[in-house]
Amino acid sequence: MTSIPHGTPGEPGPLRTLGLERLRRRTSMKWRTYPDDVLPLWVAEMDVPLAEPVVRAVTDALALGDTGYPAGTAYAEALAVFAAERWNWDGLAVERTAIVPDVMLGVVEMLKLVTGPGDPVVVNPPVYPPFFQFAERMDRRVVQAPLDAGLRIDLAGLEEAFQEAATGPGRAAYLLCSPHNPTGTVHTAAELTAVASLAERYGVRVVADEIHAPLVAPGVTFVPYLAVPGAARGLSLLSASKGWNLAGLKAALAVAGPEAAADLARLPEEVSHGPSHLGVIAHTAALRDGTAWLDALLAQLRDNRRLLTGLLAEHLPAIRAYPAEATCLAWLDCRALGLGDDPAQVFLDRGRVALSPGPPFGAGGAGHARLNLATSPAILTEGVRRMAASLR
Repeated sequence: MTSIPHGTPGEPGPLRTLGLERLRRRTSMKWRTYPDDVLPLWVAEMDVPLAEPVVRAVTDALALGDTGYPAGTAYAEALAVFAAERWNWDGLAVERTAIVPDVMLGVVEMLKLVTGPGDPVVVNPPVYPPFFQFAERMDRRVVQAPLDAGLRIDLAGLEEAFQEAATGPGRAAYLLCSPHNPTGTVHTAAELTAVASLAERYGVRVVADEIHAPLVAPGVTFVPYLAVPGAARGLSLLSASKGWNLAGLKAALAVAGPEAAADLARLPEEVSHGPSHLGVIAHTAALRDGTAWLDALLAQLRDNRRLLTGLLAEHLPAIRAYPAEATCLAWLDCRALGLGDDPAQVFLDRGRVALSPGPPFGAGGAGHARLNLATSPAILTEGVRRMAASLR
């Protein structure tokens, strides 16, 4: 295999700072799941140094021995300011928030509040695999409403799913992925308003996973679900985790619409004991003081997406990378290569490059793979070279 430079020359920034040698010293899931001869471009961890305000805040807390239990509303206050400044949303009321360990555990807790065992949960495949896994482990019945051919919400299909979910006893919920993982789709205000109208018509409770909201591309507008008309009964989960690469510093916030505040108030007290105090400190610092770092990251993710388009056109023209407006991920249609349902396995076995397999994302996942763009241009280039080499 071609060697990869240990540093990337050019304009400095989050994605042009760390070389492969230093990255391989990391002990997180991305860098320890596969052997060292595999280039990992799969799970949504980013190959970046932490934003300096985050490093400073956590270092200061450690120096003080400030490692107790989380307390206060600083995280929610910081998120409210961030939402107002970045998304023009001034409706995030701190009193309608609750701290939770992370977004997916928050999703589980929200589903417990608004559904019971055996109740239906609607999802839009292809979608983040834990949407299926967590719901099924909670003994909820998953109802699929696939995205349309353009990878947007199919409102007619969603209405059919809502009708099915609302039939019979029990309570129905809809897990909205916004922005959508793996496609990078950013739902418009009109789409979300239509979703809210359908949910109200059929009595379906919306739980929105908005963890990728900070990673919306420059020039694209993110609309929080709770900001649209008719969403007052909704619940959303937000976090600085994806935007600033803080998955190991656990913290997230559940936010209730005005008519869902009583539901959120029933959240068991022990759930608030799960977040890390250092995580809360890190996330708060990111939201308050890390926007310049985030903007630099977003610009370089945009550059990497353009680079990927060019690399695929040159080396793998049969692969279609769907246009994306958010996330650090690329959804690749590899069906024309004739590699079967799981092309990621071929790339891994033959090319020693790890992508996320498509089939676990549900309907529309077969023949696809998800690639993580949040790495240096050199590593991304080598990853595509390995993918191409696996076909020779």
